[in-house]
Amino acid sequence: MFWTGFAAYTAVAAWAEFVNWRSSTRSVAPARTASGSPVTEAVVVLGYGNAGERANLVNRYRMRAGIRSIDREADTTVVLCGGTVEGDTPEAVIMERYARDELDYTGAIVLEPDSRSTWENIENAIPLIEHADVIKIVSNSPHAEVAREYLRQQRPDLADRLVRADEHRFGEIVPMKIGVALRLLLFRWQHR
Repeated sequence: MFWTGFAAYTAVAAWAEFVNWRSSTRSVAPARTASGSPVTEAVVVLGYGNAGERANLVNRYRMRAGIRSIDREADTTVVLCGGTVEGDTPEAVIMERYARDELDYTGAIVLEPDSRSTWENIENAIPLIEHADVIKIVSNSPHAEVAREYLRQQRPDLADRLVRADEHRFGEIVPMKIGVALRLLLFRWQHR
């Protein structure tokens, strides 16, 4: 019984890893730098519904992934997106507090505290990222893939600047990856 359950969990976890990895590589160009000049990049971190004042598990993960996605050789602006979806404080503000107070991040941060959906995250972030040579969108991988597609629909010229963020690492947040992969499977099944 134990080994059957273990084997089933391992198979589902491997499948979820693949689904998330595949999403992390879609709709992005290879990493690049501007020839002979410093690269400007925008790292867009999408918020997740946060009812309390402290960053929840998902927002803490996304913020860590956003910071590790930064190219240390680039002139980087981190754009934090998210309004008051589940609480009184915008997700962007909560993530900034977490980045500054708990991750000791001291770089440039711009807040987009008004959006209430992924579509709005991208729409409201466009004026904050259109200057960048390179754009990275950070969330869980399937959600980031959706956001990259939204950017492609709203501003195809900016979508050509998308490169892969460092949100997917093998073996990290496996239970979250399983949940996201199952939701994606259910969504596709319902919409066929």
